[in-house]
This record gives sequence, structure tokens and C-alpha cells, in this order.
Amino acid sequence: MDEKFLKQLLREVKAGQLSESAAFSRLKGLPFADLGHTKVDHHRALRQGAAEVIFAPGKTPAQILAIVRELKKAGSGVLITRVSKEQARAVRKAFPRSHYNPAARTIRLGRSGKKSQSSPRVLILSGGTADQPVVEEARETLLWLGLDPEVIRDVGVAGIHRLLAHQEALDRARVIIVAAGMEGALASVVAGLVDKPVIGVPVAVGYGAGRGGWAALLGMLNSCAAGVTVVNIDNGFGAAFAAMRIIRAGD
Repeated sequence: MDEKFLKQLLREVKAGQLSESAAFSRLKGLPFADLGHTKVDHHRALRQGAAEVIFAPGKTPAQILAIVRELKKAGSGVLITRVSKEQARAVRKAFPRSHYNPAARTIRLGRSGKKSQSSPRVLILSGGTADQPVVEEARETLLWLGLDPEVIRDVGVAGIHRLLAHQEALDRARVIIVAAGMEGALASVVAGLVDKPVIGVPVAVGYGAGRGGWAALLGMLNSCAAGVTVVNIDNGFGAAFAAMRIIRAGD
């Protein structure tokens, strides 16, 4: 349930196309629906610009399906993150037209934002091929939010010429997401080349001292280039959401 839905509802009541009781019936699930195991927040799109997202870990397939049905009943697009194979099988069986990305561990049903008609405004960069799960989670989230990102993979600082070969892509982006493991230096390098927001995603990739992404996290937080925004380790979803908010604020 978003701003577009409510404005349309008010127009129909004003024009006499919808009775007050019928409008009330549509709105009675606000601000949330209590499913017992979950309180589905139908006001999320109004407050935050996108519908509630289902975080799959810890939920049974039956619980996830109940939440999906409730969101769809309210007219919301659905995004599920960190789905297991068992959970994905259950959702795909119930909703055959859903889009499952096993690398991202996400499932999309519809969108939570109008598809952008302009050229890609978000650029996602990865330091290496091993960063793919985080990159794909960010990409799938942006697609669900109505933004079709450009993705450039494997341009880490060990071969900096690979990044510099894509200067045009850096220049045309409005927001850049950088996913990198090891020491996480790519975010700082990119931020030193552009005059736009850079969101760093530390990835849990690296040898022992990398400590599950902590080295990359600390490296990004200590960036020499000013103004780098850093999200949590492996949080491609959070980076995509931050990019969406930056773009919408600018619009």
C-alpha cells in the first residue's frame, strides 16, 4: 500500500465511484496486519518509499508464504532475501511467476517502485568474482525498487587498469555501490575518482586476517577519500536501499 494506491482510492471516493464503506474495507488492514507469527507493516511504503521486505532466515516456508500472500493482497510487490533452497522451492511452487536468483538468494514478485525510464543511475562495482553473491543481492534489490543498475565485475585494485577502463561508466552514474573483500581498498579508490555518492559494501572474502570481512569493513571506514558511506558486511540489500533513497532525495 503506497502513496499512489491511497491517492487513487481518494479519487474514487471523491468521484462517487467507490463508497465510503468499500474504501474503509480496503484500508482496514492499516497500519499492519497481525498474522500471529508476523505483523505485516502495510505502512512501510508510505514511510520509507518501499514495501516491507521479507528476511527469510528463521522463518518456515509456511510463514513466508503467509506473509507473501498478505503483501500481495494489499497490492505490494514482494522481495524475499537470504532464502534457503527449501524456502525457494515452496515459494516458487505457490508462485510460479516469481523470479528466483540463487546467487543472490532472493525472490522477487513484482516491484515496489515504478520502473525508471532513464538510463541506469546506479553502478555496482565488484572487486572480484567472489563478491558475486553480494553484487547480485544489491542488483536484485534495485530491480525490485524500480532501478535497473549497471554492473561491472572484477575490477579490484590488484589490477587497477581494469577499473580505469570504465571511466565513462563512473562518470554517468549518480550513485556507485562498491562491493569488495580482502582489504576493501576499492571503495576508497573509486571515491577518489568521482564526485558522487559512493556506498561501500565490505565482503566476507579473504584469508585469515580478513576475519570474515572485518578487514574490508575497517578499511572502508578509514577511507582516504572523503565521504564514503559504508554498510554492514555482505549487506548488498542495505546498499541498494541507501542508493534508492539518495536518488529519490535528489529527484
